[in-house]
Amino acid sequence: MLPCIEIETQTNPSAAVIWLHGLGADGNDFVPIISELDLDGCPGIRFIFPSAPSMPVTVNGGYVMPAWYDIVGRNLMDQEDAAGIHRSADSISALMEREASRGIAYDKIVLAGFSQGCAMALHIGLRFPHQLAGIMALSGYLPLAMSLSTEKHLANQHTPIFMAHGLYDSVVIPERAEASYAMLEKMGYQVDWNEYPMEHSVNPEELMDISRFLQSVLTKS
Repeated sequence: MLPCIEIETQTNPSAAVIWLHGLGADGNDFVPIISELDLDGCPGIRFIFPSAPSMPVTVNGGYVMPAWYDIVGRNLMDQEDAAGIHRSADSISALMEREASRGIAYDKIVLAGFSQGCAMALHIGLRFPHQLAGIMALSGYLPLAMSLSTEKHLANQHTPIFMAHGLYDSVVIPERAEASYAMLEKMGYQVDWNEYPMEHSVNPEELMDISRFLQSVLTKS
């Protein structure tokens, strides 16, 4: 099981948010954001922040760092590391199954991620065989996009997807994220697309929109 930081907003939570960090970060990265979110009306939430294993990353000269998968080229689509993506998907799916075993209904689980974590959230969420509450895709893109049409699961065909991106992002260029958004829309997914005047980061306006998204998907009966 991946090492995780867990924070509960109430005792005996009935919902979970599994939040995946970006390349080179770890589970601590988004912990401070919880106190900045307006979760008014939400049930008790268990926030889970797993840490990716460390591995050499080709695009960074083989430097060893926490990563969900290897990145070979700057455009992110060159020689995608399918084996690494699948390996991390199995580990993250195991966390989702653990939440189910702890009494959290699948449709009360939100899968969230930033940058490389966003890629993993989209990859796993659209293929997961149980309906989720929502998918939160921040400053990232859809990996292994060409295999989605044959690997997607109908359980999450109508799951709400919140996508957010910075207009000045130079790490995952806006065009890459926009192409992912367009593809998902074409495939009939319910995508809430949001753009912000920022780089590869999160800003206060986005946090308000994230709060609204979590309130929306976790307060449904």
